[in-house]
Amino acid sequence: MIPGAFAYHRPTSVKDAVGLLAQFGDDGRALAGGHSLIPMMKLRLATPANLVDLAGIAELKGTRADGDDVVIGAMTTQHDLIGSQLLGDKIPILRETSEQIADPQVRYLGTLGGNVANGDPGNDMPAVMLCLDATYQVAGRAGERRIAAREFYQGAYFTALEAGDVLTAVRIPVPPAGHGWAYEKLKRKVGDYATAAAAVVLTMSGGKVATCSIGLTNVGETPLWAQDAATILIGSTLDAATVKRAVNAAERITAPASDARGPALYRTKMAGVMLTRALARAKARARG
Repeated sequence: MIPGAFAYHRPTSVKDAVGLLAQFGDDGRALAGGHSLIPMMKLRLATPANLVDLAGIAELKGTRADGDDVVIGAMTTQHDLIGSQLLGDKIPILRETSEQIADPQVRYLGTLGGNVANGDPGNDMPAVMLCLDATYQVAGRAGERRIAAREFYQGAYFTALEAGDVLTAVRIPVPPAGHGWAYEKLKRKVGDYATAAAAVVLTMSGGKVATCSIGLTNVGETPLWAQDAATILIGSTLDAATVKRAVNAAERITAPASDARGPALYRTKMAGVMLTRALARAKARARG
């Protein structure tokens, strides 16, 4: 439970961080909150010769409005997301999701960027980012670029990030006023990863669903955007029969592993249960 020897670096700018990571190549790793990397280092499953700590880069922290978007710095902590009035007013599903991540001690250090960037299908925020159609701002050796969250996740712990890249911010279009939202998560105990979870953002008009987006957590090698399931719900009143068809469509795209959280079929069915609950709560919150 003791990591191997490593050199520690604490840059104060994104440019310096990218330069260090480019210099070290496979021998360097970026450190955000550390809740994934440090345990792996203690188990000697990761043995980077150089750690590049991003905590000293002020430009990676904070939340701001930018036109019709909200931009959140990658090193903004889950605790800060919970306390943000801007997010509470504009994108409340982020607060609700953050409150279900691990425990307060973890949330004080765990960062949004770390949660979305490492490709762990058990992390909560990636599915929410798919649901919200977020975009990730990335700095690398070739300059800056943006990657849609829905194109970012390619496999378990495998993403569109390239060697030397630093995810600098998350850009989220603000959902329409009066939208409904919910993040439903089944877990074995406080602080655990999800057995299955579902994120829903929708709008209602005249008692019917006008727009809908659905994300699923920890029921595949990547977070899942359940586009077909959401399409089924458009124009419905979220009646039981239509919800059942949408849940079936969502379940069909899952491919969870059988593990300590339960067999694969159980986890798939729990994803359906979480989606049913999330739809009901999102409808109750929606205005219009």
